[in-house]
Formats: sequence, C-alpha cells, structure tokens
Amino acid sequence: MDSEPTTVNNATENLEFAEPDDSPKPLELLRDAEALLRRPTVATLVPILPLNLANKLQAASEVAEDSLEDLASIDIDGISDWELRSPRIRIGLSFVGFGALMILVLLLYLWGLHPELSAVQQIGLYWHEYVWFVCLGVAGMFILGREAMRPTQKQRKSKKRLILKR
Repeated sequence: MDSEPTTVNNATENLEFAEPDDSPKPLELLRDAEALLRRPTVATLVPILPLNLANKLQAASEVAEDSLEDLASIDIDGISDWELRSPRIRIGLSFVGFGALMILVLLLYLWGLHPELSAVQQIGLYWHEYVWFVCLGVAGMFILGREAMRPTQKQRKSKKRLILKR
C-alpha cells in the first residue's frame, strides 16, 4: 500500500473552442431558409393556378432567387459604422413619422366614428393604441438622439491626432 498521497496536476488550461472555418454567413442562412420555404410552395401552387398567374408566380420566384443571391454576396463585416449612419437616421425618422401618423389616424377614427365621446373617454377606450404609437415615436427619437451624439469622422480624426501628439 502506498502511503504517499498522489497529487493530480490540475493545471487550468485556457482551452478555446475551435470555430469552424466554413460556417455560413447570416445572409446565406437567410437565403437558404427562404428558399426552403419558397420553392416547395411555388411547386405546389403552380399546377393549381391559372396559367398567367402561375407564370407570374414563377417569374417572381426567380426574381427573389436572384435578389437573395445578391444579398448573400454582401460581406457584413466589411460595412463600417459610418456607412450605417444614414440607414439608422432613416429608421429613426420612420419610427417617429409612423408613430405620429398612426396617432393622427387614431384621432381621426375616434372623432369620425365616436363623436359622442370626450377626449378623456376616447383615451380611456383606446389607451393601448395611444401608448404603442407614442412609444414608437419615442423609440425613433432615441435612435435620432443617439445618432446626433455620435462623433463625426472629423471629430474622430482630430481625437486620434490629439492622442498621437501626446
């Protein structure tokens, strides 16, 4: 019998998981997933549709195939933060505009179909819609405010020069 205790060397090693080299890009996954749903649907619908409608459906499916192929060829990692500024501003403006438009439509709906209700009663009945549309507008304002506070390329370059001078 061995009287000396055995020690196990439990050196913690920093093991990293291997990343697959040929992992598909997100836009390629989107293209493939959409094609898995679209192709069988088109194949099922074409025999039962009238000829002119079936031809239009097949043409639209081919256009979708080409468009998604072009989309899958985009390198997401190559898009800089500065290039995404304009789309972010447009999204923010869309949120604000759509929220304001829907509040206006809701008010016109209430005034047109429920003129007997006071403003407080209208808000009491349709408060869910008011909250949704106001929150949509506020979310758009947050997006626009965030973009307004981001430094421009000139400001970034001047900061880099200051750091390099020190």
